[in-house]
Amino acid sequence: METENTRSAIARTGLDVVVSGVMSDAHTWNLVYLQLLLEELGHRVVNLGPCVPGDLLVAECEWRRPDLIVLSSVNGHGAQDGLLAIERLRACPELADCPVIIGGKLGVRGADEGDRSAELLAAGFDAVFDDAGGVTAFRSFVGSLEKAALRAGTSEAGLGTAPASLALEAGGAR
Repeated sequence: METENTRSAIARTGLDVVVSGVMSDAHTWNLVYLQLLLEELGHRVVNLGPCVPGDLLVAECEWRRPDLIVLSSVNGHGAQDGLLAIERLRACPELADCPVIIGGKLGVRGADEGDRSAELLAAGFDAVFDDAGGVTAFRSFVGSLEKAALRAGTSEAGLGTAPASLALEAGGAR
């Protein structure tokens, strides 16, 4: 059970989060929404914006050493671009253990596309949030990371790999 002191410590600590669009997605509203949501939850956010090339994403994250990397897409190429991004992120030794999540419209055909979550998780994402109902699961997942950081006392030094159980705790992360 959370106490007032626990909530205060989490609020003071927060996570360092990098939010980014995938390389082929020029939309910005989703990134601004995620930034505002995360800031409202008490996190420090750097928003890299839309159409972020893989090399820039890796360089910025390597330099910033975030506690969480959030990729978002609304153009339907999230899964395709996400696979390229996660390969580069996981190849960087400094980022190999950083939790990375992706969400939004991951395929151009929506629900008819089929579930790409297993493929994205196998490639190295810690959680996948699809278009439908993903915000509640996203908030829960981020909350689980906060609690893990608070318990471990590692928020300032980076979180490391998100335990697989966090995706289950998120109640819908795949």
